[in-house]
Formats: sequence, structure tokens, C-alpha cells
Amino acid sequence: MRRAADRLREHRWLLAAIVVLAMFSLAALAVMRGSGPSPITAGAVDKAVKDGLARAKADAAKAPPDAAAAYRVALPSLVTISADRTSSKGALHSNGAGVVVNAAGAVLTALHVVDGAKSIQLKFSDGSTSGATVDHRDRASDIAVLTPDRLPGVVVPAVLGGGEQVGDPVFALGHPLGLTGSLSAGVVSALDRTIQVGANRTLAGLIQFDAAVNPGNSGGPLLDRAGHVVGIVTGLANPSEQNFFVGIGFAVPIATAGSVAGSPPQ
Repeated sequence: MRRAADRLREHRWLLAAIVVLAMFSLAALAVMRGSGPSPITAGAVDKAVKDGLARAKADAAKAPPDAAAAYRVALPSLVTISADRTSSKGALHSNGAGVVVNAAGAVLTALHVVDGAKSIQLKFSDGSTSGATVDHRDRASDIAVLTPDRLPGVVVPAVLGGGEQVGDPVFALGHPLGLTGSLSAGVVSALDRTIQVGANRTLAGLIQFDAAVNPGNSGGPLLDRAGHVVGIVTGLANPSEQNFFVGIGFAVPIATAGSVAGSPPQ
């Protein structure tokens, strides 16, 4: 939106310059010829300015917001992950998200989404499905790399970015509470955060952000305004132990997550 406002200001300055130039040109012609078109009135100038601003606003409205552009770029690489486990309490089923990161179809996700699963099912953005196995896992960063049994007809790997700074806009893409393909917007709140996960484990070097995330977002991509993946969502601050968003989410930087898959940022 900031860029659209900048363009609108540029249109105003350009339009003002054109109007002033036109007034001087017509005045000069009138002096040289001794006669000319009817005098330029204040009303005519005002109408020209209003018409030009209306055109500038229409042009700005055609430019998609960052969120819409980022969504279109990243959606073809988004994956839905379903994992089944067994425990002393019986069968457990969980859902999360992932993102295709290379032409071979490797899927990056959060390790806790699939850890200990007896079976893993993937659903790609084109609707095709496949079983999957965990090819690599890194507990230190909570990152897993999945290898699909079958690839979709067209593999669309995400573009891996990075280099985000505090205050930069970011977007979380995933399946919160089972709502597939949901996008939320926020900013990078802090970098290099360390959080406690479990009794004896921490995750370090995380991106803190305030785009809304809930169960089902884990493993999904954190995007920059271009739709490039800058992180893999790993969790949310959960002080009440109720697993709902309180304004603080965390993501593993893509430089860390991508290295597990052998896919460093481009």
C-alpha cells in the first residue's frame, strides 16, 4: 500500500507539472499570434487536475497489495500434511503444512508435525495426494524434510528468500484450525529469539512475528512481500496452554531450514 501511495503522489506532481506547462504554452501562443484559444479558466484547470487524479487512483487500484501478490506466488508450493500416530491413549491424528522447496518435490515442514508418525499423507495445491516418508530430520531446529511417494503433475518449488529485518512485512500461509490455504499478515517483531519447547529443549535463532498463526500453521511458510519463503513456522507463544494465538509466532529462518534439505536460499 505504501508503494501505491508513492505512485499516487508521483502522479499528482506529474499532473501539476503538465497543467502548469500547458498554461504557459497556451499563454505564449496567444502572445505570438495575437489571438488563440479561449482563456484558461480556474474551473478548467481544476477539472483537469480532478480528472488526472481520478485516473491516477484507478491505476493505483489496479496494482495488487503485497499480500495478494505473495499469496499467488506461494500457493502452488503449499502442501497439506496429515500424520497418524498411535499412543497409549489410542490413535492420534494431526494436521500441519509444508512447502515444496526443489524440483525433486522435497517438502519442508516442522518436525513436530510428523515426528513419530506411522503414516504421513500429503495433499498438493493441485489436489493430488501422496504418501510420504521423513528423509531428513533436525531436532535442533524442529525441521523435517519429506519425500513424497508420488509427485504432482507439475512440481512448483517455492522461491527461498531471507534477509528479513525487524519491521518488514511478512505473511503466514498454512491451514489454521483446518482452514486450508489461509493467509495472515503481520511484521517481523524480532530476530534471533530463543524459546523453550518441552522440559529440556530450546529452539534458538528464530524469527518472531505477529501474523496470526494457530494449530495447523506449523510447518507452513513465512513469506516476504514478494511471496518468497523466509522461514518455516514452528510455533506460537502459548502462555495459557490453550493453543490459540496471542500475537506472537515463531519461524525457523529459511537459511537454517533450507540447509536441512540441501536447499539454501536463492
